[in-house]
Amino acid sequence: MRRLLLPLTLLLVALSPAAAQGAVGIGIADNKHDMFGDARYQALRIGYARIDLRWDVLTDAGATLQLDAWMAGAHATGARPLVTFDRSPRRPSYNPTPRQMAGALKGLRKRYPYLKDVSAWNEANINKRPEVVAQWWLALRRACPTCTVLGTDLLDRGNIASWAQRFVAAAGRTPKVWGLHNYIDANRMATKTTKLLLRSVGGNVWFTETGGIVRRANGSGVRFPTSAARAARVTRFIFDRLAPLSPRIQRVYLYHWDTGLRTTLPATWDSGFVGPDGLPRPALAVLKGVLARAAAAQRR
Repeated sequence: MRRLLLPLTLLLVALSPAAAQGAVGIGIADNKHDMFGDARYQALRIGYARIDLRWDVLTDAGATLQLDAWMAGAHATGARPLVTFDRSPRRPSYNPTPRQMAGALKGLRKRYPYLKDVSAWNEANINKRPEVVAQWWLALRRACPTCTVLGTDLLDRGNIASWAQRFVAAAGRTPKVWGLHNYIDANRMATKTTKLLLRSVGGNVWFTETGGIVRRANGSGVRFPTSAARAARVTRFIFDRLAPLSPRIQRVYLYHWDTGLRTTLPATWDSGFVGPDGLPRPALAVLKGVLARAAAAQRR
C-alpha cells in the first residue's frame, strides 16, 4: 500500500504545537524524516519527536542535509524536537571534550533556533562513565541555559541506579530530567526498573525510547515475547501502568514509526507502528485511542 502524503507546508496552519496532548506528553522517536510526511502520522497530531544524533553531525554535509529534513518535518508538523547526542561513525569510541559538546549544541541552536530539548548522551550506562557524561551535561547547560538538558538517556539495566547516583555525585547536582529507555520493563509488562530509577534519584523522567517490539534479532540475551499483537498490548501497558507510576514521568516517546519499506534482509529491530509492507499494525489503533482519550480529557 502506498503512503498517503500531505504537503508539509499545509500543516503549518493545520496543526497546533501541543495538539492532543494529555497530562503526559506523547512523542515518536524515529530518525527517519519521511514519517512527518505520512498522513497517518499527521492525523495523530503528535506534539513531540526525538532523534538520536551523532554529536558531530554538522561536520558532515550529507548528515546535515538529512538532519535539515528531519527538523523541517518536525517543525512543520508542530512536533517539538528532542535531540539525543550519540557517538560519531567517524570515531565511534572517541569521547568528545565538554567544549566540543558545547560547540555542537551551539551550532545546532544557531541552525535550528526552535531546538530547546537535548539529552547529553544515548544509553550512556552501557559504555560511558558517569563522571564523563556529567561533564558533558554541565557543559551543555552552560551552552544553553534556556534549554531543557537531560542528564542522559539511560537503558533499563541492572546498573541504572548506581550509574545515575554516580552521575549526580560527579555533577554536584541532580538533573531536572532524565531520559529512560525502559524496553525491558515495557515488553515484560513489569515496572521494576522504572520504579528503581524513580526511587534512586530525583528529577523528572521522560521515556525517551519505549514501545512494543514486533521483532528483535540484535543478539541480546534478554528474552521476552515479540509479535505485532503483543506490541499492541505493550503499548497499552505503557500508558495504563508505566506512565502513571509517578507524576514525575512527564513524556513518553514511542520508538519507532516504521522500519521503512524493506526489499532486502529484515531489520534486526522492529517496533514500528507501520510494518514494512506499509500497513498499520494493531499498536497504532492503541495509540490513536490513547490520544483520543487525552484530547477528550482536555475538553472536559
